[in-house]
Amino acid sequence: MSEERRGYLYGLAAYVIWGFFPIYFKLLRPAGALEILAHRVIWSVVFVSLVLTALRNWRFLARVLRSPRLFGGISLAAVLIAINWGTYIYGVNSSRVVETALGYFITPLVLVLLGVTVQRERLRPWQWAAVAVGGIAVVVLTVDYGRLPYIALLLACSFGSYSLVKKRLSLPPAEGLFIESAVLALPALVYVGWLTAAGDAKFGHESVLHTSLMIFAGVATAVPLMLFAAAANRVPMVGIGILQYVAPILQLACGLFLFHEPMPPARLAGFALVWIALIIFTVDALRRRPAPGPAPASAEPVAALPPR
Repeated sequence: MSEERRGYLYGLAAYVIWGFFPIYFKLLRPAGALEILAHRVIWSVVFVSLVLTALRNWRFLARVLRSPRLFGGISLAAVLIAINWGTYIYGVNSSRVVETALGYFITPLVLVLLGVTVQRERLRPWQWAAVAVGGIAVVVLTVDYGRLPYIALLLACSFGSYSLVKKRLSLPPAEGLFIESAVLALPALVYVGWLTAAGDAKFGHESVLHTSLMIFAGVATAVPLMLFAAAANRVPMVGIGILQYVAPILQLACGLFLFHEPMPPARLAGFALVWIALIIFTVDALRRRPAPGPAPASAEPVAALPPR
């Protein structure tokens, strides 16, 4: 099997796992979104520490600790990914899986807007067309919901900002996840301690299965990230960009067919406009695909960073 084909399998596995995350997070109820987020952070630190110890790969810490700018960037990334994770968990467990899927559908368009406004990049005409259609979609969905689809927008904006910060950092995914989780670990431990002292913690008080699934959050966070990193080293950017639509399609399917969330005609029209925008965006990228060559060595294509 070729390395590129192997990379596509790794990438597909990562995005399929992320696509079925709504089922996993539903199983963590009745724990609240903040408690789930706190345990996700804590057990991510534990699991990635074991992986890094097995690989004997702790040298990166010295570089991070010697650079206040790098540490500050990682800390900002940690806050942004915590907002993203917390919003996603809240959306899933408040029966808004369809809206969370929308957030990840519009993320590429938000990334394009950030490229224009922050990176001062110039958009091609078809990219502007995709952004315009995406904007119309948000207006249609706002009218349908009777409010801004704030969960979707917060997911897309937090992940887009996270991607922008990560673009300027140079840590591989496992090391980056460890430091980001470690930055969040102290407030997570404090929150879990407070929740336990108040008698409101669900961890350890529901069932053995529930407790095991809470602990498993560290594995569930790290494993698809590592699969993604393996894919990103082998697959061209355009291939990764197309694969990233697998997760929100599966999340949308979960919301509609497993959890029976409503999809009235106006909402369907809004989603259709988002899909049209993504088709324009993807076709334009495929038309301008560079000549075939070896996949880049960098581990994190910015437009397809793992969002969950």
